[in-house]
Amino acid sequence: MGHETDRGEAEMAVAPRKPRFLCLHGFRTSGEILRTQINKWPESVLQRVDLVFPDGPFPAEGKSDVEGIFDPPYYEWFQFNKEFTEYTNFEECLEYIEDCIVKHGPIDGLLGFSQGAILSAALPGLQAKGMALKKVPKIKFIIIIGGAKFKGPSVADHAYSSPISCPSLHFLGENDFLKPYGLELLESCVEPVVINHPKGHTIPRIDEENLPITMSFLDMIQKILSDRE
Repeated sequence: MGHETDRGEAEMAVAPRKPRFLCLHGFRTSGEILRTQINKWPESVLQRVDLVFPDGPFPAEGKSDVEGIFDPPYYEWFQFNKEFTEYTNFEECLEYIEDCIVKHGPIDGLLGFSQGAILSAALPGLQAKGMALKKVPKIKFIIIIGGAKFKGPSVADHAYSSPISCPSLHFLGENDFLKPYGLELLESCVEPVVINHPKGHTIPRIDEENLPITMSFLDMIQKILSDRE
């Protein structure tokens, strides 16, 4: 009986650390809203990762698209012009994300939706160029939901000058207005894993069809993490 207990404790002691993701919500939503949406994913997915859901650094400066669906407060990561080529409070946003990574570390990857996805996909490149996240370990993985690329050269010239080489999982919605830009982002990634879904600009449920792709990606990143540690 004692041997069984010892063996169980030994197995628990060497249980691999799960990949931990900082999850960046969409424009004028919140960490709590993103948590609510992600929690609709299957338990088999959620139990494979640790997820942290901070709010963006700035209270929403205007109306939120989720008013009447999700309760306030709402936040944004940075502000931008209509063409999405000029960005305000961007440096402050990068510093805030770095502080979140320090506070909630170790953080292995970024998961983002919409504005949070655009940030998540740009940060590995900005980090490699020494323009962001200088005080924290390298971002190893990204999960991009309804993402796109920065258009403004002040960010884009640095974020995508080299291919995004870390493992990446991308959710592309058939009716998402950002889909063409999400496809553009794929071209900047080395071996991206792609899940297509029939919805619009939203966080899709993970169904029987795309569950195996998701689990395969999680297996891959868990192996990378375990091998490094």
